[in-house]
Amino acid sequence: MKEHVYLLTILLPLAALVLVFGMKYLAAALQARAAAAADARWRELAEEALARQRDTETALTAMRGDLAKLTASITAIEAILKDV
Repeated sequence: MKEHVYLLTILLPLAALVLVFGMKYLAAALQARAAAAADARWRELAEEALARQRDTETALTAMRGDLAKLTASITAIEAILKDV
């Protein structure tokens, strides 16, 4: 057997193995990067939802205060109307 044919029969399968394992490693790295990006986006979304929930809570508290004032005002008006 000629020397270059012998080297090809040994090196090509080894190169194929290295290529396969390299592709598996690359795929795993890309999946990990994509998962990290997705986790970061979910984290941002959760923080945004929390901020919006705090804003809603503040607005609701202000509305409750206004409602209490209106209730007191209507009660005073009813008392005046009952006296008349």
